[in-house]
Amino acid sequence: MAAKIVLGLLCGLALGFVLQRGRFCVVGAYRDVILVKDNRMFIAVLIAIAVQSIGVYALAGLGLIQLSEVPFTWLGATLGGFIFGLGIVLAGGCATGTWYRAGEGLLGSWIALFAYMLGTVATKWGVLKPASDALTGQKSEDVFIYTTLGISPWVLVALFAVLVGLIVWRHLRQPSFAVPTLKRRKTGLAHLLFEKRWHPFVTALIVGVIAIAAWPMSEATGRMFGLGITTPSGNLLRYITTGDIKFLDWAVFLVIGIALGSYVAAKGSGEFRWRLPDIKTIRNNFFGGLFMGFGASIAGGCTIGNGLVNTSLFTWQGWVATLFIILGTWVATYFVIIRGKRKANSGAAPSQSVVV
Repeated sequence: MAAKIVLGLLCGLALGFVLQRGRFCVVGAYRDVILVKDNRMFIAVLIAIAVQSIGVYALAGLGLIQLSEVPFTWLGATLGGFIFGLGIVLAGGCATGTWYRAGEGLLGSWIALFAYMLGTVATKWGVLKPASDALTGQKSEDVFIYTTLGISPWVLVALFAVLVGLIVWRHLRQPSFAVPTLKRRKTGLAHLLFEKRWHPFVTALIVGVIAIAAWPMSEATGRMFGLGITTPSGNLLRYITTGDIKFLDWAVFLVIGIALGSYVAAKGSGEFRWRLPDIKTIRNNFFGGLFMGFGASIAGGCTIGNGLVNTSLFTWQGWVATLFIILGTWVATYFVIIRGKRKANSGAAPSQSVVV
């Protein structure tokens, strides 16, 4: 138990700190492509996937970690991914984004987080389990994309890394605009950690390294996987409601650590504030959280489990679910945000947040 607590919290603290300081949220990466025509964070996500894929297959090749096969439940991946994509827009953050924004004092994220846990428990082990079993019962024999193609995983790793490198190189060659910054008040390491704006690509590199480190840290406690958010979030609620310590694995302490790491980063940078959204936003946060829990449960993972980890393994489950998460995000962005702005501009009052 001590190893689970220490290793899980250490990984979570590092991840939460980096996510908060780098403003690294996958829903923003997907959403901003069509909302504000900004693809920097989307490219950053690709960097994190590429870095992790190199590191994970290197560790596996050295025999330091064992890769588990992820079954391709094609119906769950498509439908669950799409529903999860809808949910993260309503909730105002993806799975990790909700955890780290809770650490910043956003009460709407706390509401979305509770609903996310509730939806996960209901789908995986509760009243919605029959529906989940039906949707995830359709499985393909193919697990990894490279086995389907009959090639080495390193072929896909190398091709993807080169492709991402070219995309980054092309992006960095484009003219950049100066971003206004606040007056410098800290010096040295404190300025770098808590004040200086982090470039999304640098943040992505660090996230990728943490994702690699998560594998041996997790497997040292008997959990044969890397980063994961959905199941441990559900297990945390199961522990709270039952008191059964069997639900406390490495990943539960990981998600707790994400919130704590974000809190440390937000306090150090002066960004921590308790903020209460309006009733409409609270409603969206709650139902968005439920959609997230249900969708991620039947899709076999969230924007981390599928969108960062399973994609780096080049599993069919990861890439198909991620494509449908992106599709769901775009649909929700159009109907919830873009059309909402049009209505607001035509006379409807925009929503306001209340700071408490």
